[in-house]
Amino acid sequence: MTTIQKLSISGVRSYSPEAPQAIEFFKPLTIIVGANGSGKTTIIEALKFICTGSQPPLSDQGKSFVHDPKIVGEPFVKAQVKMLFRTADDKPILVIRSFQLTLKKDKREFKALESVVRAIDEEGKERSVSHRCADMDKLVPQLIGVSKAVLENVIFCHQEDSNWPLSDSKTLKAKFDDIFAATRFSKALECIRKLKTAKSSKLKDLNADLKVFQNNMETAHKYEDDMNTTKK
Repeated sequence: MTTIQKLSISGVRSYSPEAPQAIEFFKPLTIIVGANGSGKTTIIEALKFICTGSQPPLSDQGKSFVHDPKIVGEPFVKAQVKMLFRTADDKPILVIRSFQLTLKKDKREFKALESVVRAIDEEGKERSVSHRCADMDKLVPQLIGVSKAVLENVIFCHQEDSNWPLSDSKTLKAKFDDIFAATRFSKALECIRKLKTAKSSKLKDLNADLKVFQNNMETAHKYEDDMNTTKK
């Protein structure tokens, strides 16, 4: 089973960009206790973000996820989330996502910076596996051994989204299809059905051609017999 060992947060929400905060997780259970506004939910948001690349709800596409540059009196703030975990086969993996919020005259701009997945070998040396955000969004869930849908909607489900089981039937079906990968299964069945239909049509045409060839063969044999009889 995959286990998360450590999480480091800096420049996210109320977490200072100058002093990264490290959280160590214990087995079999880690309980996080704190006053309102102390950053408990931010830990879940950071875990979800580093595992899936998905921004928290109501974060204005990440602009409210990063520490406000106005508070520190800077034109921009750099933020970073790091996570160290062990895969099901006990291999240590380090995931890093860095991003930045820049203050401009009439808007705030969120920008993803470095993103990297590093495997740590037996000698403790780090080896980069991927640097692309798009690859990380797929690779990290694969290394964890849990689908992105389960990470987003079950394990690291945000409190703002926790009522999705009470949604309307259409939304609920879409969620369950995503969680249980039913959509891919349905698409696979549809592809199989179309392939079967195409192959059946082709087989029907081949059988028709075969009958024509058999008739031609019988006619040819008949002509051959007539020619032999005539020669005699």
